[in-house]
Amino acid sequence: MYLEVISPDKKVFEGEVESATFPGTDGFFQILNSHAPLISTLGKGPITYMTEKDGQDSVVVKGGVVEVLHNKVVALVESIIEA
Repeated sequence: MYLEVISPDKKVFEGEVESATFPGTDGFFQILNSHAPLISTLGKGPITYMTEKDGQDSVVVKGGVVEVLHNKVVALVESIIEA
């Protein structure tokens, strides 16, 4: 599936992933290939994603919204929290 993580400042990540885990406002949830359509709000926490080439990576966000539709996942985040 294809994942895009976009903040108001820049596109944080764009590419094919095997799975992605999001910090929902009511708890973490995972998206896999062929997931049903979904729209959800995000809380503060890490978006963790697994790519075949690079393995697991993550970015910490401060809220936002995520949409899942036809194996494309778009996360519009308020801001990125730098480590």
